[in-house]
Amino acid sequence: METLQTDLVVIGAGVVGLAVARELALAGQEVIVLEQGAQFGEGISSRNSEVIHGGIYYPAGSLKARFCLEGRELLYGYCQTHPVAHRQTGKWIIASHDRQRGPLERVYDSAAANGVALEVAEGEALCRALPGVQAVAGLYSPRTGIISSHELMVSLLGELESAGGQLVCRAPVIAVTSDEGGHTLTVGGEMPCRLACKRVVNAAGLGATPLAGNWQGYDPGFCPPAWYARGVYFSYSGRHPFDTLVYPVPEPGGLGVHLTLDLAGQARFGPDVEWIPAPDVTVDPGRRQAFVDSIKQWWPALEPDRLQPAYAGIRPKLAGPEAGFVDFLIQDESDHGVPGLVHLFGIESPGLTSCLAIARHVKSLMA
Repeated sequence: METLQTDLVVIGAGVVGLAVARELALAGQEVIVLEQGAQFGEGISSRNSEVIHGGIYYPAGSLKARFCLEGRELLYGYCQTHPVAHRQTGKWIIASHDRQRGPLERVYDSAAANGVALEVAEGEALCRALPGVQAVAGLYSPRTGIISSHELMVSLLGELESAGGQLVCRAPVIAVTSDEGGHTLTVGGEMPCRLACKRVVNAAGLGATPLAGNWQGYDPGFCPPAWYARGVYFSYSGRHPFDTLVYPVPEPGGLGVHLTLDLAGQARFGPDVEWIPAPDVTVDPGRRQAFVDSIKQWWPALEPDRLQPAYAGIRPKLAGPEAGFVDFLIQDESDHGVPGLVHLFGIESPGLTSCLAIARHVKSLMA
């Protein structure tokens, strides 16, 4: 089998992998991105809410808080200078009854600790802002928005290639060996080969943990466990009264069944949270009734027959349903002792919002 040489390999061509590869290529590195799928962005990056998050929910000082806040501003700036469709829609977080006031106050405190200003509304002011919504109190996040993740990835890939980088699809990484001489990747697919490099970034999304668990020369004791939380989305056909996003207060494992908008203005609801043993993006139409029951708590005018199964995404969790908050896990040589190796684990929400900030961080680790 032929062995090819390059400077740096990024494994995974989702939005984070492409952002990292672009950042390193623009810094003058010779970069090859290996993607097991037929094209870029077929995994987590194409199965999310496409929301630019405000940086509200995460503990102050965490990587999620830091990268979400930095990434949000980088992303808005990027969209203004590149052909990436987006809109700053704003978002309401609501308490639909008095029992949720406490959790809503905790959201406000968390946002304040992160330096995120939220507007508070009750009574008539809230009714004017969200007509038809049943809520006793709400918090408004003006810097939340939506983005075309596909257009973002197309733009990142274009800049990567303009800087001399290369994307190779249908190129699954079967095995990796790391030693004093660098890293050797065994690549399968249509043109199997070995690829030798000095540095490698594991940005394989759902596959990052399984790949690291079989990585020769990397102590498996540093590899976190893999948990999977499926989130299902239902689209809402026809007209609706919303021009902003609406979230109930968070629930364990996620942010609750919320309303988001696509760039054409169509409403969709989700994701819910379902813990599963292995990645599976099947959408069970039977989950619709649970959606109806949840949504009607705050939007009584919902017409259930207009809810249609849309798609499902998988969150790559690093701990199970009882664990509470778990941060991104980004490992480099200072953690595991392997020179030139960075693992990106548990890059779930707000990974899309954070992608450009994560890329800058990885570049600093590779410096």
